[in-house]
Amino acid sequence: PHPMHLADLSTPAALVDLDRFTTNCQSMANRADELGVRLRPHVKTHKCVEAARIQTRGHFGGITVSTMAEARGFAAAGFRDITYAVPVAPQKLDEIVELNERVDRLSVLVDHVVTVRAIEEISAARGVTLPVWLKLDCGLHRAGVHPLSDDAVVLAGRLASSPQIDFRGVLTHAGQSYRATNRAEAAAAARDECSVTRLFVERLNEEKIGVPAVSIGSTPTMTAAASLDGIDEIRPGNYAFFDVFQSAIGSCSPDDIAFSVLATVISVHPGEERAVIDAGALALSKDPGPTHVDPDCGYGRIVAVEDQHPLPGLRLSSISQEHGVIDGPGTAALRPGTHLRILPNHSCLAAACFESYHVLRGTEIIDEWHPFRGW
Repeated sequence: PHPMHLADLSTPAALVDLDRFTTNCQSMANRADELGVRLRPHVKTHKCVEAARIQTRGHFGGITVSTMAEARGFAAAGFRDITYAVPVAPQKLDEIVELNERVDRLSVLVDHVVTVRAIEEISAARGVTLPVWLKLDCGLHRAGVHPLSDDAVVLAGRLASSPQIDFRGVLTHAGQSYRATNRAEAAAAARDECSVTRLFVERLNEEKIGVPAVSIGSTPTMTAAASLDGIDEIRPGNYAFFDVFQSAIGSCSPDDIAFSVLATVISVHPGEERAVIDAGALALSKDPGPTHVDPDCGYGRIVAVEDQHPLPGLRLSSISQEHGVIDGPGTAALRPGTHLRILPNHSCLAAACFESYHVLRGTEIIDEWHPFRGW
């Protein structure tokens, strides 16, 4: 068949540069080896079987998911060790139990005794034992038990002693690392992530509560960490694609960004230094980007179609549902029909807007990946 090229695509279209993607995955795998930890990549960034197989190549094969749709899809594709890395809602436990019986292990997270009680009840009723991690708050203050709370110790003790629960250990995520402005600050967040977790584990050990494993990780902290003493596994995800945000805070260079959105200019107003593209919030998301580093970052970086080099004088200043507005002197060179490529602020959110990704080398399309959609 005739090979497809970028010029053949209808826009907006999601693009994955396979060489950059593969290099990013191998680089994180190498870091995991160097730091002496298991790599359990978070696949919510792409939600694709083909991508996850590249990420786990040469490693033990465990993955992290954030939706049950991902858990179902990856289980059906042969992934056997899955961590569902959000605190589980009690109403989802029926499906969790059923899916856990079809894989080697589907682990869940808890941070409240009500959920633990629900797990114990359904496990006893079904005659099963569910694998469970205790979610720890290491500074993001979104979910997880407080490391200095007495209730956290009591909950850990209950998990460790419950005959209905296979206590996997303590798990955390340093989402606060996204507030970093440079690599040094991300490295400091990594040290805090490790320190808070280790101190909590030491506290549990003093109470004679054994902790089988410790799981941490975000892309900023795992690209910057110098050492991971006392840590067993890491769960970064965004590193596979990277994005403008990660580039701005020093997790990667712009040349590492493997995901982009192809768009078409549909309106030009030369006298006003303004143009409009056909990629809006439903193609790029409305993530404001690294405004704490660059207040004028706009809603994505506009680059050349052929090689992703920056195009000066163009800023994606606003987006609505199906429109993106570009400002700047560079708009004088644009015409309706011109293709542009947008590096998104947040690749995970932008990728989730599409039913398929066009996988390319150079400007030639070599494959098409289909992410799992829904919840």
